[in-house]
Amino acid sequence: MSSLRCIECGADFKLETRVYTCPSCAGLLDVVYRTSGFNGKDLRGIWDARRGSASSFDLSGVWRFRELLPPAADSEIVTMTEGNTQIWDAPRSAGYAGIDRLAFKHLGMNPTGSFKDLGMTTGITQARRLGATSVACASTGNTSASMAAYAARAGMKAFVFIPSGQISLGKLSQALDYGASVLQIEGDFDVAMQLVREIAAETPVYLLNSVNPFRLEGQKTIAFELLQQRGWRLPDRIIVPGGNLGNSSAIAKGFHELLEIGLITKMPKLTIIQAEGANPLYRMWNSGAETLTPLKGAFTMATAIKIGSPVSWPKAIRGLRWCDGEVDQVSEQEIADAKAVIGSDGIGCEPASAVTLAGLRNLVARGTIDPGEDIVAILTGHVLKDPDYTVNYHRGKLGYTDSKGDAVALTSRFANRLQSVPADRDEIIAALGIE
Repeated sequence: MSSLRCIECGADFKLETRVYTCPSCAGLLDVVYRTSGFNGKDLRGIWDARRGSASSFDLSGVWRFRELLPPAADSEIVTMTEGNTQIWDAPRSAGYAGIDRLAFKHLGMNPTGSFKDLGMTTGITQARRLGATSVACASTGNTSASMAAYAARAGMKAFVFIPSGQISLGKLSQALDYGASVLQIEGDFDVAMQLVREIAAETPVYLLNSVNPFRLEGQKTIAFELLQQRGWRLPDRIIVPGGNLGNSSAIAKGFHELLEIGLITKMPKLTIIQAEGANPLYRMWNSGAETLTPLKGAFTMATAIKIGSPVSWPKAIRGLRWCDGEVDQVSEQEIADAKAVIGSDGIGCEPASAVTLAGLRNLVARGTIDPGEDIVAILTGHVLKDPDYTVNYHRGKLGYTDSKGDAVALTSRFANRLQSVPADRDEIIAALGIE
Protein backbone atom coordinates (compact mmCIF):
# COMPACT_ATOMS: atom_id res chain seq x y z
CA MET A 1 0.00 0.00 0.00
CA SER A 2 1.36 3.41 -1.03
CA SER A 3 0.83 6.62 0.91
CA LEU A 4 2.07 10.18 1.30
CA ARG A 5 4.41 10.70 4.26
CA CYS A 6 5.86 13.87 5.74
CA ILE A 7 9.66 13.73 5.78
CA GLU A 8 9.70 15.85 8.97
CA CYS A 9 7.02 14.55 11.35
CA GLY A 10 6.20 11.21 9.69
CA ALA A 11 2.46 11.90 9.31
CA ASP A 12 0.76 9.73 6.68
CA PHE A 13 -1.92 10.74 4.18
CA LYS A 14 -3.85 8.86 1.54
CA LEU A 15 -2.64 9.28 -2.04
CA GLU A 16 -6.04 10.71 -2.93
CA THR A 17 -5.55 13.65 -0.56
CA ARG A 18 -4.95 16.89 -2.46
CA VAL A 19 -2.08 18.14 -0.35
CA TYR A 20 1.40 19.36 -1.31
CA THR A 21 3.05 19.81 2.09
CA CYS A 22 2.23 18.47 5.54
CA PRO A 23 -0.82 20.26 7.04
CA SER A 24 0.65 19.78 10.51
CA CYS A 25 4.26 20.92 10.19
CA ALA A 26 4.55 22.20 6.57
CA GLY A 27 7.18 19.55 5.83
CA LEU A 28 7.71 18.14 2.34
CA LEU A 29 5.91 14.93 1.43
CA ASP A 30 7.20 11.67 -0.02
CA VAL A 31 5.29 8.97 -1.83
CA VAL A 32 6.27 5.83 0.09
CA TYR A 33 5.80 2.18 -0.84
CA ARG A 34 5.66 -1.06 1.07
CA THR A 35 8.72 -2.66 -0.51
CA SER A 36 9.12 -5.65 1.81
CA GLY A 37 7.52 -7.94 -0.77
CA PHE A 38 9.67 -6.75 -3.66
CA ASN A 39 12.58 -8.76 -4.99
CA GLY A 40 15.15 -6.67 -6.84
CA LYS A 41 16.19 -9.45 -9.18
CA ASP A 42 12.59 -10.22 -10.15
CA LEU A 43 11.78 -6.55 -10.76
CA ARG A 44 14.86 -6.17 -12.92
CA GLY A 45 13.65 -9.05 -15.09
CA ILE A 46 10.17 -7.54 -15.41
CA TRP A 47 11.55 -4.11 -16.30
CA ASP A 48 14.00 -5.51 -18.84
CA ALA A 49 11.27 -7.57 -20.52
CA ARG A 50 9.13 -4.48 -20.98
CA ARG A 51 11.77 -2.86 -23.19
CA GLY A 52 10.60 -5.20 -25.95
CA SER A 53 6.91 -4.38 -25.52
CA ALA A 54 4.90 -2.21 -27.92
CA SER A 55 2.64 -0.89 -25.14
CA SER A 56 2.83 2.89 -24.72
CA PHE A 57 3.17 2.39 -20.97
CA ASP A 58 6.13 0.04 -21.41
CA LEU A 59 7.69 2.31 -24.03
CA SER A 60 7.65 5.13 -21.49
CA GLY A 61 10.93 5.43 -19.60
CA VAL A 62 8.81 6.29 -16.57
CA TRP A 63 5.81 3.94 -16.55
CA ARG A 64 8.00 0.97 -17.46
CA PHE A 65 8.96 1.05 -13.77
CA ARG A 66 5.38 1.34 -12.47
CA GLU A 67 5.85 -1.07 -9.55
CA LEU A 68 7.66 1.79 -7.81
CA LEU A 69 5.28 4.53 -8.96
CA PRO A 70 1.94 5.74 -7.57
CA PRO A 71 -0.85 3.40 -8.73
CA ALA A 72 -2.87 4.56 -11.73
CA ALA A 73 -5.31 2.90 -14.11
CA ASP A 74 -4.35 2.77 -17.77
CA SER A 75 -7.13 5.24 -18.56
CA GLU A 76 -5.66 7.74 -16.09
CA ILE A 77 -2.06 7.71 -17.35
CA VAL A 78 -1.00 10.64 -19.54
CA THR A 79 2.20 9.73 -21.35
CA MET A 80 4.18 10.97 -24.35
CA THR A 81 6.57 7.97 -24.14
CA GLU A 82 8.96 10.19 -22.20
CA GLY A 83 12.35 8.94 -21.08
CA ASN A 84 14.54 6.58 -23.11
CA THR A 85 17.10 9.38 -23.23
CA GLN A 86 20.59 8.60 -24.41
CA ILE A 87 23.78 8.11 -22.46
CA TRP A 88 26.66 9.40 -24.58
CA ASP A 89 30.40 9.15 -24.10
CA ALA A 90 32.04 12.58 -24.20
CA PRO A 91 35.81 12.28 -24.75
CA ARG A 92 36.49 16.00 -25.32
CA SER A 93 34.54 16.90 -22.21
CA ALA A 94 36.39 14.22 -20.25
CA GLY A 95 39.71 15.68 -21.38
CA TYR A 96 38.58 19.17 -20.42
CA ALA A 97 37.62 17.93 -16.96
CA GLY A 98 40.88 16.03 -16.54
CA ILE A 99 39.35 12.56 -16.16
CA ASP A 100 39.76 9.29 -18.02
CA ARG A 101 36.18 9.01 -19.27
CA LEU A 102 32.85 10.78 -18.91
CA ALA A 103 29.29 9.99 -19.93
CA PHE A 104 26.36 12.39 -20.19
CA LYS A 105 22.77 11.25 -19.76
CA HIS A 106 20.92 13.80 -21.84
CA LEU A 107 17.45 14.42 -20.45
CA GLY A 108 17.04 17.23 -22.95
CA MET A 109 16.05 14.54 -25.45
CA ASN A 110 12.61 14.22 -23.83
CA PRO A 111 9.44 15.25 -25.74
CA THR A 112 9.51 18.92 -24.71
CA GLY A 113 13.29 19.10 -24.44
CA SER A 114 13.92 18.75 -20.71
CA PHE A 115 13.88 16.39 -17.74
CA LYS A 116 10.62 17.97 -16.55
CA ASP A 117 8.64 15.58 -18.77
CA LEU A 118 9.62 12.67 -16.54
CA GLY A 119 7.89 14.26 -13.58
CA MET A 120 5.07 15.83 -15.53
CA THR A 121 3.69 12.50 -16.73
CA THR A 122 3.20 11.36 -13.12
CA GLY A 123 2.06 14.81 -11.98
CA ILE A 124 -0.58 15.21 -14.69
CA THR A 125 -1.69 11.62 -14.16
CA GLN A 126 -2.28 12.35 -10.47
CA ALA A 127 -4.17 15.51 -11.43
CA ARG A 128 -6.42 13.39 -13.64
CA ARG A 129 -6.91 10.83 -10.83
CA LEU A 130 -8.06 13.64 -8.54
CA GLY A 131 -10.47 15.02 -11.14
CA ALA A 132 -8.60 18.28 -11.71
CA THR A 133 -9.47 20.24 -14.84
CA SER A 134 -6.77 22.92 -14.53
CA VAL A 135 -3.12 22.94 -13.46
CA ALA A 136 -0.58 25.65 -12.67
CA CYS A 137 3.11 26.20 -12.08
CA ALA A 138 5.69 28.92 -11.57
CA SER A 139 8.52 28.54 -14.03
CA THR A 140 11.68 29.96 -15.53
CA GLY A 141 10.89 27.96 -18.65
CA ASN A 142 11.22 24.18 -18.73
CA THR A 143 8.44 23.38 -16.26
CA SER A 144 6.04 25.65 -18.14
CA ALA A 145 6.80 23.99 -21.47
CA SER A 146 6.36 20.51 -20.06
CA MET A 147 3.22 21.22 -18.06
CA ALA A 148 1.59 22.99 -20.99
CA ALA A 149 2.25 20.03 -23.31
CA TYR A 150 1.02 17.35 -20.90
CA ALA A 151 -2.00 19.43 -19.89
CA ALA A 152 -2.89 19.79 -23.57
CA ARG A 153 -2.66 16.02 -24.00
CA ALA A 154 -4.92 15.55 -20.96
CA GLY A 155 -7.43 18.19 -22.05
CA MET A 156 -6.71 20.39 -19.04
CA LYS A 157 -6.29 24.14 -18.77
CA ALA A 158 -2.74 25.21 -17.93
CA PHE A 159 -1.75 28.41 -16.10
CA VAL A 160 1.91 29.46 -16.09
CA PHE A 161 3.38 32.12 -13.77
CA ILE A 162 6.66 33.43 -15.15
CA PRO A 163 9.05 35.94 -13.54
CA SER A 164 9.21 39.22 -15.42
CA GLY A 165 11.94 39.26 -18.08
CA GLN A 166 13.58 36.11 -16.75
CA ILE A 167 12.59 33.38 -19.17
CA SER A 168 14.17 32.16 -22.37
CA LEU A 169 12.00 32.96 -25.39
CA GLY A 170 12.59 29.43 -26.68
CA LYS A 171 10.92 28.01 -23.59
CA LEU A 172 8.18 30.62 -23.48
CA SER A 173 7.32 29.86 -27.11
CA GLN A 174 6.60 26.25 -26.14
CA ALA A 175 4.16 27.17 -23.36
CA LEU A 176 2.34 29.53 -25.69
CA ASP A 177 2.24 27.03 -28.54
CA TYR A 178 0.79 24.32 -26.32
CA GLY A 179 -2.07 26.60 -25.28
CA ALA A 180 -1.15 27.63 -21.74
CA SER A 181 -2.34 30.90 -20.25
CA VAL A 182 0.87 32.73 -19.34
CA LEU A 183 0.93 35.35 -16.59
CA GLN A 184 4.06 37.49 -16.28
CA ILE A 185 4.62 38.34 -12.61
CA GLU A 186 6.52 41.39 -11.38
CA GLY A 187 9.35 39.80 -9.42
CA ASP A 188 11.69 36.82 -9.61
CA PHE A 189 10.97 33.09 -9.64
CA ASP A 190 10.62 32.90 -5.86
CA VAL A 191 7.86 35.55 -5.91
CA ALA A 192 6.05 33.68 -8.68
CA MET A 193 6.42 30.43 -6.75
CA GLN A 194 4.96 31.91 -3.57
CA LEU A 195 1.96 33.29 -5.45
CA VAL A 196 1.15 30.11 -7.35
CA ARG A 197 1.32 28.09 -4.12
CA GLU A 198 -1.12 30.47 -2.44
CA ILE A 199 -3.53 30.35 -5.37
CA ALA A 200 -3.39 26.54 -5.61
CA ALA A 201 -4.22 26.35 -1.90
CA GLU A 202 -7.29 28.56 -2.35
CA THR A 203 -8.70 27.32 -5.68
CA PRO A 204 -9.33 24.01 -7.50
CA VAL A 205 -6.20 24.57 -9.63
CA TYR A 206 -3.74 21.67 -9.16
CA LEU A 207 -0.13 22.71 -8.47
CA LEU A 208 2.58 21.04 -10.55
CA ASN A 209 5.85 22.50 -9.29
CA SER A 210 8.34 20.15 -7.69
CA VAL A 211 6.86 20.74 -4.23
CA ASN A 212 4.27 18.29 -5.54
CA PRO A 213 5.60 14.85 -4.50
CA PHE A 214 4.08 13.12 -7.53
CA ARG A 215 6.32 15.17 -9.82
CA LEU A 216 9.44 13.79 -8.17
CA GLU A 217 8.19 10.21 -8.47
CA GLY A 218 8.50 10.44 -12.23
CA GLN A 219 11.89 12.11 -12.05
CA LYS A 220 13.33 9.41 -9.78
CA THR A 221 13.09 6.98 -12.71
CA ILE A 222 16.20 8.70 -14.08
CA ALA A 223 18.07 6.46 -11.63
CA PHE A 224 16.21 3.34 -12.79
CA GLU A 225 16.63 3.96 -16.51
CA LEU A 226 20.27 4.99 -16.18
CA LEU A 227 21.10 1.70 -14.48
CA GLN A 228 19.03 -0.31 -16.95
CA GLN A 229 20.90 1.27 -19.87
CA ARG A 230 24.21 0.38 -18.21
CA GLY A 231 23.23 -3.24 -17.70
CA TRP A 232 22.49 -2.51 -14.03
CA ARG A 233 26.11 -1.51 -13.41
CA LEU A 234 26.25 1.29 -10.86
CA PRO A 235 28.43 4.35 -11.64
CA ASP A 236 30.70 5.74 -8.95
CA ARG A 237 29.18 9.21 -9.13
CA ILE A 238 26.21 11.16 -10.49
CA ILE A 239 26.60 14.91 -11.10
CA VAL A 240 23.43 17.02 -11.25
CA PRO A 241 22.71 20.75 -11.75
CA GLY A 242 21.15 22.41 -8.70
CA GLY A 243 18.27 24.85 -9.10
CA ASN A 244 15.00 24.12 -7.30
CA LEU A 245 16.68 20.82 -6.26
CA GLY A 246 13.80 18.54 -7.20
CA ASN A 247 15.85 16.54 -9.69
CA SER A 248 18.78 15.78 -7.40
CA SER A 249 16.29 14.88 -4.64
CA ALA A 250 14.38 12.56 -6.95
CA ILE A 251 17.47 10.79 -8.29
CA ALA A 252 18.70 10.15 -4.74
CA LYS A 253 15.28 8.77 -3.75
CA GLY A 254 15.30 6.48 -6.78
CA PHE A 255 18.66 4.98 -5.90
CA HIS A 256 17.64 4.66 -2.25
CA GLU A 257 14.56 2.65 -3.19
CA LEU A 258 16.66 0.36 -5.38
CA LEU A 259 18.95 -0.15 -2.39
CA GLU A 260 15.98 -1.00 -0.16
CA ILE A 261 14.73 -3.72 -2.51
CA GLY A 262 18.21 -5.16 -3.00
CA LEU A 263 18.63 -4.29 -6.67
CA ILE A 264 21.83 -2.40 -5.79
CA THR A 265 24.14 -2.93 -2.82
CA LYS A 266 25.41 0.62 -2.32
CA MET A 267 24.60 4.21 -3.24
CA PRO A 268 26.54 6.17 -5.87
CA LYS A 269 28.06 9.47 -4.79
CA LEU A 270 25.90 12.51 -5.58
CA THR A 271 27.41 15.84 -6.55
CA ILE A 272 25.20 18.92 -6.98
CA ILE A 273 26.57 21.97 -8.82
CA GLN A 274 25.08 25.46 -8.53
CA ALA A 275 25.84 28.75 -10.23
CA GLU A 276 27.75 30.99 -7.81
CA GLY A 277 25.13 33.74 -8.16
CA ALA A 278 22.30 31.35 -7.26
CA ASN A 279 23.96 29.11 -4.69
CA PRO A 280 21.88 28.86 -1.49
CA LEU A 281 22.43 25.10 -1.14
CA TYR A 282 26.19 25.50 -1.61
CA ARG A 283 26.26 28.14 1.13
CA MET A 284 24.28 25.96 3.50
CA TRP A 285 26.14 22.71 2.87
CA ASN A 286 29.61 24.16 3.11
CA SER A 287 28.87 26.27 6.18
CA GLY A 288 27.39 23.36 8.12
CA ALA A 289 24.12 25.22 8.66
CA GLU A 290 21.02 23.24 9.62
CA THR A 291 18.60 25.24 7.50
CA LEU A 292 18.79 26.96 4.15
CA THR A 293 18.83 30.76 4.03
CA PRO A 294 17.10 32.01 0.87
CA LEU A 295 19.29 34.07 -1.40
CA LYS A 296 17.65 37.33 -2.42
CA GLY A 297 18.44 38.60 -5.89
CA ALA A 298 19.75 35.27 -7.15
CA PHE A 299 21.38 35.66 -10.56
CA THR A 300 22.77 33.48 -13.32
CA MET A 301 22.43 33.56 -17.08
CA ALA A 302 21.69 29.83 -16.78
CA THR A 303 18.07 30.79 -16.13
CA ALA A 304 16.81 27.26 -15.44
CA ILE A 305 18.72 27.29 -12.13
CA LYS A 306 18.22 30.98 -11.27
CA ILE A 307 16.50 30.19 -7.97
CA GLY A 308 17.30 31.69 -4.59
CA SER A 309 14.80 29.78 -2.45
CA PRO A 310 14.73 26.15 -3.66
CA VAL A 311 11.66 24.40 -2.30
CA SER A 312 13.15 20.90 -2.33
CA TRP A 313 16.25 21.67 -0.27
CA PRO A 314 15.34 19.36 2.67
CA LYS A 315 15.06 16.41 0.29
CA ALA A 316 18.30 17.43 -1.42
CA ILE A 317 20.12 17.46 1.92
CA ARG A 318 18.68 14.03 2.69
CA GLY A 319 19.89 12.76 -0.69
CA LEU A 320 23.37 14.17 -0.16
CA ARG A 321 23.60 12.36 3.17
CA TRP A 322 22.37 9.11 1.64
CA CYS A 323 24.91 9.42 -1.16
CA ASP A 324 28.00 10.75 0.66
CA GLY A 325 27.55 13.81 -1.52
CA GLU A 326 28.95 17.27 -1.98
CA VAL A 327 27.90 20.62 -3.39
CA ASP A 328 30.02 23.02 -5.41
CA GLN A 329 29.55 26.28 -7.30
CA VAL A 330 30.80 27.60 -10.64
CA SER A 331 31.11 31.02 -12.24
CA GLU A 332 29.32 32.37 -15.29
CA GLN A 333 32.57 32.14 -17.26
CA GLU A 334 33.03 28.51 -16.26
CA ILE A 335 29.46 27.66 -17.26
CA ALA A 336 29.81 29.32 -20.67
CA ASP A 337 33.10 27.60 -21.47
CA ALA A 338 31.88 24.20 -20.30
CA LYS A 339 28.78 24.55 -22.48
CA ALA A 340 30.95 25.18 -25.54
CA VAL A 341 33.12 22.15 -24.73
CA ILE A 342 30.04 19.92 -24.42
CA GLY A 343 28.99 21.21 -27.82
CA SER A 344 32.38 20.20 -29.25
CA ASP A 345 31.44 16.59 -28.40
CA GLY A 346 28.46 16.97 -30.73
CA ILE A 347 26.03 16.87 -27.84
CA GLY A 348 24.94 20.37 -26.85
CA CYS A 349 22.80 21.48 -23.91
CA GLU A 350 21.12 24.46 -22.32
CA PRO A 351 23.35 26.64 -20.11
CA ALA A 352 22.11 25.20 -16.79
CA SER A 353 23.19 21.70 -17.83
CA ALA A 354 26.78 22.82 -18.36
CA VAL A 355 27.34 23.44 -14.65
CA THR A 356 27.92 19.68 -14.35
CA LEU A 357 31.06 19.74 -16.50
CA ALA A 358 32.27 23.04 -15.05
CA GLY A 359 31.90 21.73 -11.51
CA LEU A 360 33.50 18.39 -12.36
CA ARG A 361 36.54 20.17 -13.78
CA ASN A 362 36.98 22.21 -10.62
CA LEU A 363 36.57 19.22 -8.30
CA VAL A 364 39.11 17.18 -10.25
CA ALA A 365 41.58 20.07 -10.15
CA ARG A 366 41.18 20.29 -6.37
CA GLY A 367 41.68 16.56 -5.93
CA THR A 368 38.15 15.92 -4.68
CA ILE A 369 37.32 13.61 -7.58
CA ASP A 370 39.65 10.86 -8.76
CA PRO A 371 40.32 10.98 -12.53
CA GLY A 372 39.60 7.26 -12.77
CA GLU A 373 36.05 7.44 -11.40
CA ASP A 374 33.12 6.12 -13.44
CA ILE A 375 30.98 9.26 -13.71
CA VAL A 376 27.62 10.05 -15.30
CA ALA A 377 26.75 13.75 -15.53
CA ILE A 378 23.15 14.79 -16.06
CA LEU A 379 22.25 17.23 -18.85
CA THR A 380 18.82 18.62 -18.10
CA GLY A 381 17.82 20.62 -21.18
CA HIS A 382 18.17 20.73 -24.97
CA VAL A 383 20.65 23.07 -26.67
CA LEU A 384 17.79 24.85 -28.49
CA LYS A 385 16.16 25.93 -25.22
CA ASP A 386 18.29 29.08 -25.12
CA PRO A 387 19.83 29.65 -28.57
CA ASP A 388 20.62 33.34 -27.97
CA TYR A 389 23.06 32.38 -25.22
CA THR A 390 24.89 30.02 -27.56
CA VAL A 391 25.05 32.42 -30.49
CA ASN A 392 26.20 35.31 -28.31
CA TYR A 393 28.99 33.18 -26.83
CA HIS A 394 30.32 32.20 -30.23
CA ARG A 395 30.05 35.78 -31.48
CA GLY A 396 32.02 37.02 -28.47
CA LYS A 397 29.07 39.05 -27.20
CA LEU A 398 27.95 37.12 -24.14
CA GLY A 399 27.74 39.14 -20.94
CA TYR A 400 25.53 40.46 -18.19
CA THR A 401 25.00 43.39 -15.83
CA ASP A 402 26.10 42.73 -12.26
CA SER A 403 24.39 43.81 -9.03
CA LYS A 404 26.27 47.12 -9.10
CA GLY A 405 24.98 47.92 -12.57
CA ASP A 406 28.34 47.30 -14.24
CA ALA A 407 28.56 45.46 -17.54
CA VAL A 408 30.49 42.17 -17.36
CA ALA A 409 31.71 40.69 -20.64
CA LEU A 410 32.60 37.00 -20.75
CA THR A 411 35.57 35.70 -22.70
CA SER A 412 34.63 33.29 -25.48
CA ARG A 413 37.58 30.94 -25.07
CA PHE A 414 36.09 28.25 -27.30
CA ALA A 415 34.30 30.47 -29.79
CA ASN A 416 33.37 29.13 -33.21
CA ARG A 417 32.95 32.49 -34.86
CA LEU A 418 30.80 33.32 -37.84
CA GLN A 419 32.69 34.30 -40.97
CA SER A 420 31.48 36.89 -43.46
CA VAL A 421 32.74 36.42 -47.01
CA PRO A 422 31.76 37.95 -50.35
CA ALA A 423 29.80 35.93 -52.90
CA ASP A 424 33.02 35.02 -54.69
CA ARG A 425 34.21 31.48 -55.43
CA ASP A 426 37.89 32.15 -54.78
CA GLU A 427 37.17 34.05 -51.59
CA ILE A 428 34.98 31.21 -50.33
CA ILE A 429 37.60 28.56 -51.11
CA ALA A 430 40.22 30.67 -49.32
CA ALA A 431 37.92 30.96 -46.30
CA LEU A 432 37.43 27.18 -46.31
CA GLY A 433 41.17 26.68 -46.20
CA ILE A 434 41.04 24.33 -49.22
CA GLU A 435 44.07 24.29 -51.47
